[in-house]
Amino acid sequence: MDIPADLYPFEHHYLNLDGLKYHYLDEGQGETMVMVHGNPTWSFYYRELVKNFRDRYRIIVPDHIGCGFSDKPGDDRYPYTLQRRVEDLEALLDHLGLHENVTLVLHDWGGMIGMALAHRRPERIKRLVLLNTAAFHLPQTKSFPWQLWLTRTPLGSALVRGMNAFSATATRVCVTRQPLEPRIRKAYTAPYDNWNNRIATLRFVQDIPLRDKDPGYKLVSDVETNLGQFDALPVLICWGLKDFVFDKHFLATWEKRLPSAQIHRFADCGHYILEDARDEVIALMEEFLAANPLDDQANKEAAA
Repeated sequence: MDIPADLYPFEHHYLNLDGLKYHYLDEGQGETMVMVHGNPTWSFYYRELVKNFRDRYRIIVPDHIGCGFSDKPGDDRYPYTLQRRVEDLEALLDHLGLHENVTLVLHDWGGMIGMALAHRRPERIKRLVLLNTAAFHLPQTKSFPWQLWLTRTPLGSALVRGMNAFSATATRVCVTRQPLEPRIRKAYTAPYDNWNNRIATLRFVQDIPLRDKDPGYKLVSDVETNLGQFDALPVLICWGLKDFVFDKHFLATWEKRLPSAQIHRFADCGHYILEDARDEVIALMEEFLAANPLDDQANKEAAA
């Protein structure tokens, strides 16, 4: 996969997961930020955050199996379930010895994966940055978007795997301030260049648990029920209000579950908020991290 070096100037690292190559970035030194992408993006989504923060922080950004530079196996070698995604992420953190003082930065389905890990290992997590994401079931006030319903049909499946409809369309509809440059769109879609390599973009949508018998439904329920424990942590939420999936209904749920969170709304931004409002989000993260140092957080926990 050929990505211009000026867009993605990072060293490649791989973890062996049962014979599969799990790609991740490991840039910089210092306090650790782990950035978890969703679908249909990959670690490329966080490139500007990595460039900006790696001079002061250690930045870890995995590519989920089936995404980015990671292997893209068939269903016979990998289950493509939420549970396995969480296990993969935990395996990476264990491999890197990251057992405490982690700041999670989460977007899209990366929020569900990251918060499921936080639910399993709450002692490791000290700060949260949430970007148009979720860690709970579809809000009762929100209908499941027809575009995602279509993806779960035979026709939608054919469009996603045959024409890269999901990834290619996202590069246009998920930004609302101004169109992405052609080479940026090309980089987003580069990992998904044939039928076999598009399996993850489809399986992610098919794995969204909507009914109690769906795989992952109980896991989502458990995470949702226990989200309140993280209200004691510093939480920054940056939200593009023009996101047609993770919209105001999802944001309202975060406000209910994490009432102490610092929230910044961007009325003219879409789902790819790091494309629409990169500089603003970076500035807010700078302020948030400076205002919530880890030693201060440790003191608060000790006092409690």
